Amino acid sequence: MSDTWVALEPGTDPAERIAALRRAHNAYLTAGRVERPVRPVVADSWRRSARARVSPEGVAGVELAGEDLGAYRENHPLARVMPLVRELTGAYAMDGEHLVAVCDAHGRLLWVEGPPATRRKAGRMNFVPGARWAEAVAGTNAPGTAITVDRPVQVFAAEHFRRPVQSWTCAAAPIHDPGTGRVLGAVDITGGDRLAHPHSLAFVGAVARAAESQLALLAPPVTAGSVRLSALGRDEALLTAGGRTLRLSRRHSEILAVLAARPEGIGGDELLVALYEDESVSSVTLRAELSRLRHLLGPELLLSRPYRLAVPVEADFRTVARQLASGAVTGALGAYPGPMLPASQAPAVARTRERLANQLRTALIARGDPGLLADWAYSPWGEDDLAVWQALACALPAAQRPAALARAQELDRLQGC
Repeated sequence: MSDTWVALEPGTDPAERIAALRRAHNAYLTAGRVERPVRPVVADSWRRSARARVSPEGVAGVELAGEDLGAYRENHPLARVMPLVRELTGAYAMDGEHLVAVCDAHGRLLWVEGPPATRRKAGRMNFVPGARWAEAVAGTNAPGTAITVDRPVQVFAAEHFRRPVQSWTCAAAPIHDPGTGRVLGAVDITGGDRLAHPHSLAFVGAVARAAESQLALLAPPVTAGSVRLSALGRDEALLTAGGRTLRLSRRHSEILAVLAARPEGIGGDELLVALYEDESVSSVTLRAELSRLRHLLGPELLLSRPYRLAVPVEADFRTVARQLASGAVTGALGAYPGPMLPASQAPAVARTRERLANQLRTALIARGDPGLLADWAYSPWGEDDLAVWQALACALPAAQRPAALARAQELDRLQGC
């Protein structure tokens, strides 16, 4: 079957389909193989869930509650589009006795709304505000998997990795920041077998697109003198200037990152050393790159002698550094979608990337908050971070500790070889 198959083919008996999926799920858990009835998107998610040591019998943990949850929701970018989400989904949810949920980029449910009886039933598996449903900790599920693969996903009944969730069907789509393309979270519809239809996936995808359009309308206008550089979590930076957004080449991304970090300017020889590992690269090569960049940006933005930008640049990596300096660790982690230009080997970029990552992980370890530590540990850049996994194992309650402790011990053995 292809990934375009949503949940039930025409004429398929839902009970038969669920039984086949449960047989496949049990076979995978016992023999480590995926049988034919499982879609590739689900099989891949099962494998990731198993590698993350998700317990098939567990339930999601609640990481935010009370005032902490309220403050976090109030300041989250998706709070601005919740009125629109409610308007678009309210009747759909109430008529079908479904739940509408919106989560952040870490899979934490921020809003779960719908009929009281359905909410009470979902509460038994901790599908509640503040609970973390990221795939790496809750297994295959629509909001968590949609964030992981960055596209709309529907998960039907026994396709869920955890058995307590296998009586539910859900469809979710990621919501992106229209300015940077960064995933802000996801919108999800959860309910019974009536959601097992292609229309459910199409509907939730349309809601996500409408939310992105609303965010674009609500974003402050970009003025002619405003320049923003997004270099975290991407190999090619985005530059927003003069009302337009440009995707830069890797080398131009490195140049802009260095210039953003040095607003006072930098000489040609120093810039050459900052950008090139190979000391044999000539200044002619650098001048050619700068000429192409000036042609792209315009001569009024890129100045020389020394090389500098004519206006202040709001770079995302500098924003994170400022938040860390002020002690705003939660905000810093929320604004950190990944390492700065991770594929870059430019010496100055590599130093800035490593310094920022070390500052952030050190702050997380010092804070000792299990939710924040888990966000780092279960990210692609934190999955091999022994110190963070050890800190997470210490910070978690005893009942939730085994998976983190096992991962820390595994990394300790591997790194000791």
